[in-house]
Amino acid sequence: MTPELIARYDQRVPRYTSYPTAPHFKPDVTAETYASWLAELEPGKPLSLYLHVPFCAELCLYCGCNTAVTRSYTAVAAYVECLEREIELVARHLPGRMAVTHIHWGGGTPTILSPGDLLRISRTLGLAFDIRPEAEIAVEIDPRTITPEHVQALAAAGLNRASLGVQDFDPKVQETIRRIQSFEQTAQVAAWLRQAGVNGLNLDLMYGLPFQSVESVRRSVELALRLDPDRIALFGYAHVPWMKRHQALLPEAALPDAVARVEQREAAAHAFIEAGYVQIGIDHFAKPDDAMTIRQQDGRLHRNFQGYTTDEAVALIGFGTSAIGSVPQGYVQNAPTTPSYREAVLGGQLPVVRGVALTEDDRLRRTIIERLMCDFSVDLQDVASNARGEAPNFRHEIEVIDELAADGLVVRDGLTLTIPDEGRALVRNVCSVFDRYLGNDGQRHSSAL
Repeated sequence: MTPELIARYDQRVPRYTSYPTAPHFKPDVTAETYASWLAELEPGKPLSLYLHVPFCAELCLYCGCNTAVTRSYTAVAAYVECLEREIELVARHLPGRMAVTHIHWGGGTPTILSPGDLLRISRTLGLAFDIRPEAEIAVEIDPRTITPEHVQALAAAGLNRASLGVQDFDPKVQETIRRIQSFEQTAQVAAWLRQAGVNGLNLDLMYGLPFQSVESVRRSVELALRLDPDRIALFGYAHVPWMKRHQALLPEAALPDAVARVEQREAAAHAFIEAGYVQIGIDHFAKPDDAMTIRQQDGRLHRNFQGYTTDEAVALIGFGTSAIGSVPQGYVQNAPTTPSYREAVLGGQLPVVRGVALTEDDRLRRTIIERLMCDFSVDLQDVASNARGEAPNFRHEIEVIDELAADGLVVRDGLTLTIPDEGRALVRNVCSVFDRYLGNDGQRHSSAL
């Protein structure tokens, strides 16, 4: 990718973990709306669950998550009670005790919960839902704070996939982003998990952080590969200090420019592929026999708020502060602050404060964007043929696509679009052509590169 092309297309575009994207959720989707949507779910279709824990022991300066630092367990214990209440509230609005095939704990730091409280929430989920024996149960872990007791509790709760936050192993980068975490510390946690029978291991790495270079990224990748993970997520750091004020504490002069970011990303991707991993979408890598690789090969890979996923459930139910849920009728989001979330739940109300009801046009465009993000190819005619009512002719979109094709970002054969290998880093730019909501909200999104 040439510097000229990078300069032209290094725009702020959505990550497209949903469509419409979260900045376009509106308050006219209420708790009452959500209650009716839950009641309309098909009893025989399985669900996916997401639990958000908005607490950390300390704040990493690169973080873009909804979280807060707490040094007292009192607030965490109170939050556990709220999670239990919300789980019970949601279950009462469902048409029955529904099956669950995926559970994902995110944050924040889910393992800031005590081992006993992790088991407590797991038992509550088991009472409210029919958790299938084959269900994937995953948790995001901070290796700096987890204990063997946490691992044993999670294993007892059925954990079979863990994502270890790493970001970078370089000492100077770690000091700058305030996340000191040795390789030995990370390796110890990986060993604890495997000894407990948790065999699905993911690692999260980043590029574009202050003081990172191609060489330092390569060294971090080499160390990560020693842990033999099944999957790796390689995310580009999104510098948005106007949204996340703590990011302003990072030295902007030490941030790599767009060209350097591309070089770091390509160096890491090359190293993973050389080690035998298969690239999944724009920012994941997996072993050849991994379920994610197989789903990508079969054209059955999906994308949700956790990124690329093998999850095929018809609905994702979000629990906790700011959690987003997806049901066939649309998207919902819980109250964004823990006090407002707590007030709603303890008052016996579903804590949803905004969302969006999907139109047929939304569903059609969502399919186009998801297939581009997952398959790097889509047949617009095929997608339109499955639309209810009159499908758009995409005349305007095709004109813009042809402009991108002239720069090598996409190849068009009639109404079939394919992203070539050299254009895959900019697939989000291609997706944005089909985004009818994208306008003056660019500052809400991360850089394309």
